[in-house]
Amino acid sequence: MPVSEEDFKAGMSLRAGGVAIVTARDGETVHGMTVTDFAGVSASPPLALVCADKSSNTLSVIRGGQSFAINLLSVEQVDLSNRFASKKHEWERFDGLDCGSAVTGAPLIPGALASFDCVVEAEHDAGDHVIFVGRIEHIVRRDDAPLVYCSGKYAGLTPLSE
Repeated sequence: MPVSEEDFKAGMSLRAGGVAIVTARDGETVHGMTVTDFAGVSASPPLALVCADKSSNTLSVIRGGQSFAINLLSVEQVDLSNRFASKKHEWERFDGLDCGSAVTGAPLIPGALASFDCVVEAEHDAGDHVIFVGRIEHIVRRDDAPLVYCSGKYAGLTPLSE
């Protein structure tokens, strides 16, 4: 029996994932979206991937600019995660944010745990999403606790005692 969309979503919701905001710039247009579907692909060359829903506005900005940044959020950034996940006021997500930019020009979210600035290497059609593989051109990182998402809830991640 085929897996329903509801069963797929329910099963995948049990997977704890790091929370990131994927940002992109195409000329003067900037956009971003909250994701938990991203991964490191290769250390040599350094590659990462993000998955963008085909209906997302960020997808066209990534395609146009041929770059993106994966901004891994810290536990203190729940409000930013919610801002970039909501469709309400979608084109105002960057209002009041003092974003930096790195090599590609993609916005870097202030206070992010890590930002991976990427140039698109490949694009793959995958059902209702597009997978972008990016060559990491620059990394900014700092030490803090990461924000994770599981079963529809945010959590912080702390080290287990040794």
